[in-house]
Amino acid sequence: MRTAFYISDGTALTSETFGHAILSLFPVKFQHKTLPFIDDEEKAQRAVEEINQAFAETGERPLIFHTFVDPRIKRIIIQSDGISYDFLDHYVAPVQAELGVEAQPKTNRTHGITADYNFRIDAINYTLENDDGVTTRNYGEADIILIGASRTGKTPTCLYLALQYGIKAANYPITEDDMDNLELTYDLKMHRHKLFGLTIDPERLQSIREARRAGSRYASQQQCEFEIAEIEALYRREAIPYLNSTYASVEEIAAKIMTTAKLQRHRY
Repeated sequence: MRTAFYISDGTALTSETFGHAILSLFPVKFQHKTLPFIDDEEKAQRAVEEINQAFAETGERPLIFHTFVDPRIKRIIIQSDGISYDFLDHYVAPVQAELGVEAQPKTNRTHGITADYNFRIDAINYTLENDDGVTTRNYGEADIILIGASRTGKTPTCLYLALQYGIKAANYPITEDDMDNLELTYDLKMHRHKLFGLTIDPERLQSIREARRAGSRYASQQQCEFEIAEIEALYRREAIPYLNSTYASVEEIAAKIMTTAKLQRHRY
């Protein structure tokens, strides 16, 4: 199996994002290895040894996606048996020419403590404190409130919105106990303009719930179909925007919510 390395003198998140985006275009399986904080020559030499070992074991040159501030470390890495790709090489010079400002490389600038850092921390703390309807008293601070049946992806989506975009996202579960007379609670009505619904195909919901509570009414196909039908009817009746999470990743769900709800991101 071909090996892909993601290497940086910082977190390597940029290298990973760039590399994964490129490799996702090809129907080839890779063994992925991330080497962050390669910030001195000794660490760089050890990284080269690992790259060369991968080449010796597979007979195929590893792909190396990297971003380095220090040119000395970069020179060591590109002398390995791998094939190096640094997308900054292709874009810094033309952007610099267009802006008329010389680039000033700095380690961890893209993922370090920046002006938006406090927004992100506050958003994560808010989301953790307002998960799963534990409290509704802080809904006035929310950027968005996700609602939906249990196990439709509300919590992971809220956490991703907080971490990636700095969005204060609360979530409120619609449970089996709500089904007899399903309507928005007073607290939800008060913040109706912030509501966004998630739904899911009943078959997928049943599979998820069965893994959690096998053989229960909660996980039965009949109950899943009933809850989804009732909740989607509520969304339509109250004109609440919603989307189906069945075939979407957390990243896709969050991006669609940002666009549909016209949310202003606080982290770049």
